[in-house]
Formats: sequence, structure tokens, C-alpha cells
Amino acid sequence: MLAIGLMSGTSLDGVDAALIETDGEAHVRPIAFRTEGYSDGARAELAEATALALTFDRPRASPPIVAASDLIVRTHAMVVQKLLRDAGVDAAAVDVIGFHGQTVAHRPDRGWTWQIGDGQSLADATGIVTVSDFRSADVAAGGQGAPLIPVYHAALAADLARPVAILNLGGVANITWIGQDGALVAFDTGPANGLVDSWMEAETGQRYDADGALAASGRVEPTVLDTMMDNGWFDLAPPKSLDRNDFTIQPARGLSAADGAATLTAFTAQTVARALDHLPGRPRRLLVAGGGRHNATMLAMIAAATGLTPEPTDTLGWDGDAMEAQGFAYMAVRRLNDRPISFPGTTGVVHAMTGGVIHRPGMN
Repeated sequence: MLAIGLMSGTSLDGVDAALIETDGEAHVRPIAFRTEGYSDGARAELAEATALALTFDRPRASPPIVAASDLIVRTHAMVVQKLLRDAGVDAAAVDVIGFHGQTVAHRPDRGWTWQIGDGQSLADATGIVTVSDFRSADVAAGGQGAPLIPVYHAALAADLARPVAILNLGGVANITWIGQDGALVAFDTGPANGLVDSWMEAETGQRYDADGALAASGRVEPTVLDTMMDNGWFDLAPPKSLDRNDFTIQPARGLSAADGAATLTAFTAQTVARALDHLPGRPRRLLVAGGGRHNATMLAMIAAATGLTPEPTDTLGWDGDAMEAQGFAYMAVRRLNDRPISFPGTTGVVHAMTGGVIHRPGMN
């Protein structure tokens, strides 16, 4: 099948779109990928919706959130058209879109997770069958609703020596461990780029620390780092997941811009090291995807903290920027085939289960 995956992460930097050919099992052939950045106005609108959603005790309609949802659909529909143009593929040839939407709040401890962006509207706008709301069924069944990409990691890593671990450094970091027998263990490890990005925006006006240059020029403040690591969440056994906003830059306030960047980057590294203690066995390799793999300082700190050499997934021919979008395309095909996307070892759900709501064009 031809499938498009769409991912808009908690960093609010833009939409990733990937076109792949897959059977939802072992066969995966990447075809095209593109990223479309959000404007400053769109980022501000999505940030406002997220801040509002986090004040609610449950998801509910609110004008700013409805407006943000409409923005998500419009932007994603535009990106689909651009991706198809880039690939020279007609929409009629695409079997399904996997539409993650935009997470505005993730509260599995309260029994809900909230991704805005109406799947039926996107199906109608593109004329392509769309699967959305991948996480809610898992949470309703007692799972964490995250991470979901491990099933795709397992497909990519089928021929690698095991055990192997794949670390995704997005706004939040998550790790997938694949055992010798194919067993999957996955969970969020802590903040990845999210806190560093927030610090950079607050202290320098920049959206991120390019190549970790500012962190490299600073000094890690051990007292602040120890304070941030003194959090019982890191001692919890997986499965477990986070909302990006569960941690803040507040403990680093008062540090210089460089020292704050260094300390928050070290925090990510230390949380990855702590996460390895929860794995069933030490991985032979630590493969790294997501935007954080471009941060040389972060990778060096992870290496020092873990004793493993982080290897960008690109060295294996896997596009570390496209992986999450590809994963949602892959999971959309699995949903059409009624195949599971979450498992006891990845989200804590009792039984392996599929997820996602199927929307067919014109079915309003």
C-alpha cells in the first residue's frame, strides 16, 4: 500500500510528512519526505491552545482550541498536496493517511490524551482515507498511549543484531529496546529538546541550540542538575510517558544563557542514562533519531553518561527526521489491516491492540 504519515510534534516547529510503500509488516520502502515549518503566528496559536488545554480536567471544545484544530487540518492538507507534488504521485494512488494531529495535553494518569485536528475534515480535504486519534483507545484500555513508534522501529531493525535500542530525541525523548527474541520494551525517558528549546527562546530568542554550540560554551551547574534529577518519576518502572510540559526550565533560571543550555542538555543526557537501568538488558547499539541527533553536544553528553556511542540512524540509511511521520503511515496501514500498534511492553496496555479511527472521504 502507499501511505502518507503526518506528524506535528510538541516542539511546534512544523509538520513532517512522509510517503512510504508498506504492507504494515516487514516491507517498508520510503518514497518521499518533506517538512513544512509553522509561521510565528501559527506557533503562537498552537502554543496558546496547548496552554489552555493543560488547564482542563478533560478535553472539551473551546474557541481557541477549535481554531487551532482548524489550523492543523488546513496546514496538513497543504503539506499533503506538496508532498504528492514532490513525489509525482496522484492522491488517488494513496491508500491511507496516518494523521497524528497536534498533542495539546497528554494525561494518561487521568485517563485521557488529546490530539487536535479532525480526521474527517482531512479526509474530505485530501480525498484520501485517513486514520487519526491513534492514542485514545490505548489510554482508554489502561495504557499510556505512548510511545507508539516502537512497532515501526521493530520493522526497521528486523535484521540488526540484538538487543538494540533506538532513542528518539524529539521534544520528549523515548527509547525502544528490542530483545533477541523480538520482545519490545519502550517508554519516555524524559525531556529531550523541549527544555533546551524553551530555554533558548526565553534567553536568546533563538528556537533551538544549533549543533549544541551554546551548551558547549557553558558549564553544567551540578546543583541545578541534581535538583532536576531528584524526581521520583525517573525511578518509576516502565511503561511510562510524559507531557512535554511536565518539566520546566524554572530550576535553571538565574544561570547564564550558556550555563543554562549546558545544564539542561546534561539533564537530557542523565535521564537517558537513568532510563537504561530500566531496560531488560544492555543494548549492543544505541541508535538515535529525531532532531536531537543533530546536537553534537547532546550526543557527546549522552555518550559520557551512558558509556554507549550514540549512532544517528542515518548511518543505517534510516532518515532520522522522517521516522515518526513514516511510523504513522506504517501504523495507518496496520489499522486498516486490524493489526496491533501498541503492546504491553510499549504502553502498558493489557493486550496487544490496534488503534486509530478510520475516516473515509465524504462520510460526514
